[in-house]
Amino acid sequence: MKLAVTGGTGFVGSHLIEAALAAGHTVRALTRRSRPTRDKLTWVEGDVLAVDALIELVAGCDAVIHAAGVLNPRYASEFLETNLWGTTTLLSAMSQSRTDRLIFVSSLAARAPELSNYGQSKDAAEGRVEELGIDWTIVRPPGVYGPGDRETLALFKMAKRGIVMMPPPGRASYIHVADLARLLLALADPGTLRSKVLEPDDGRPGGWSHAEFAAALGVALGRPARAIHVPGLALKAAAQIAWAVAANRSQLTPDRASYFCHPDWVVDPARAPPASLWQAQIATPQGLAETAAWYRAKNWL
Repeated sequence: MKLAVTGGTGFVGSHLIEAALAAGHTVRALTRRSRPTRDKLTWVEGDVLAVDALIELVAGCDAVIHAAGVLNPRYASEFLETNLWGTTTLLSAMSQSRTDRLIFVSSLAARAPELSNYGQSKDAAEGRVEELGIDWTIVRPPGVYGPGDRETLALFKMAKRGIVMMPPPGRASYIHVADLARLLLALADPGTLRSKVLEPDDGRPGGWSHAEFAAALGVALGRPARAIHVPGLALKAAAQIAWAVAANRSQLTPDRASYFCHPDWVVDPARAPPASLWQAQIATPQGLAETAAWYRAKNWL
């Protein structure tokens, strides 16, 4: 296939592009700055608010995989600017170029938009995708981890010391970035699922308790690790202080603290991708061990 990709310079997008090229697809990807071309990979300079660049990106493509989004902006307004209006601009470009197939990478946070600006922006973007009548599939990944991920790296660093600071007790699902990339490519085929919202994971029923995940991080590192649950009010207060001191250099923001404290980020089994289309291949213990090895090899850990 010929695929258009937004967010291709990010964590998920970069793995997606490598998987697409390895599978023999041709990729056209959006970038904010000039990058060298590769065999079957063309970079288009622009961003998700530049309609002319987006038209160039999507024209003649079999499918568009929209993985661009902002998770930790400096200003709250950037959530809507990038996640909602960026998606709206992309949809306009697709309409003008008559490109019909869209795979939209959303988030489980869209299930509870009242908790955060991030979730609200993703929920609004999902609504915009659904209302325009194109051929779409929405994917809501849970916690995504794997080589190159700087978000989960913070948890690995804590686990290395034996203590992992976690939100109040709850459960969450996880997925390895390579498995997510395989799903996105499978869905890009115009003959696959349409008008569906999917919530993939690692295949572990009921997800992981925060304590279980902290222990699994320790196993991946070859040392015991346990979770220390931080009360919600304390976590939110710490986020306010971190944001005031470090602004967008802090991974713990007030917006993120709000949805971190939600007790249930487990995928809905009713929204699982059909097993005939895709199944997770990387069990989380294996994936965490491989990710830890990658971090060490890169001197990140």
